[in-house]
Amino acid sequence: MFMGEYQHSLDEKGRIIIPAKFREALGSKFVVTRGLDNCLFVYPMEEWANMEKKLKALPLMKADARAFTRFFLSGAVECELDKQGRITLPNVLREHARLVKDAVIIGVSSRVEIWSKESWEAYAAQSEASFNEIAEKLVDFDLDL
Repeated sequence: MFMGEYQHSLDEKGRIIIPAKFREALGSKFVVTRGLDNCLFVYPMEEWANMEKKLKALPLMKADARAFTRFFLSGAVECELDKQGRITLPNVLREHARLVKDAVIIGVSSRVEIWSKESWEAYAAQSEASFNEIAEKLVDFDLDL
């Protein structure tokens, strides 16, 4: 399970350090793709295989399903850590997440997310303001907080 929040910076070559706490669970190879809310999703290979199965099960005849699958898979890239624990993010993914320099890497259960610092701070401030309201809407999912 991935959890926690870490601050890192991209270097001039588009490389970013993956937090040491995430490296073992991600494995030697993992997938990075476009995520929702202008962040990047990072999946261990086993979770990626589960996601691929779910995407393949979407109805081909539905335009929304085709559009989401195209968007999600076309940005996907298999990554390997270098000796310093870094990965290189392709330009298309950096642009999607608005990553220029400062980044926030968070653990979200079965995946990791990479955010630009500015986007994460804006998202966190907005979400924090409505956290109680969101929690009330999730009461039906048996989250006994």
